[in-house]
Amino acid sequence: MDSTDLALIGLLRGNARASVATLARKLGVARGTVTQRMRRLEDAGVIVGYMVRLRPDAEPQTIRAWMGIAVEGNEARAVIASLLGEPGVATLHDTNGRWDLLAELRAADLQELSRVLERIRLIRGISQSETSIHLQTYRAA
Repeated sequence: MDSTDLALIGLLRGNARASVATLARKLGVARGTVTQRMRRLEDAGVIVGYMVRLRPDAEPQTIRAWMGIAVEGNEARAVIASLLGEPGVATLHDTNGRWDLLAELRAADLQELSRVLERIRLIRGISQSETSIHLQTYRAA
């Protein structure tokens, strides 16, 4: 995967319903290039589906968790690409400090969260992780 693939994935995560023409315009490439890259990413299993994203408070029964991820050596790009293809990863952040990446995970129930964690643990290049289940959000008035 190159920078165009990563940019395409980023645009699709922001709006999976964006038209090929819109994606091509934003990337500065031909529509055929976008179509070919999407097909290649799907065939490679990087893109495993397209989904609707809702506001967090619109999903009161959804289990949310935060996962800190340490990446081995120079495997960051490959790990990021794999995580972006994981449907249980709602958001992914590059961070500094103890963890290289911070992923927000979402699942319908604990069994689904367990499956998400299992798939993430199998990603080559992840050396360590720590997961905390989100219990409640507090906001200042």
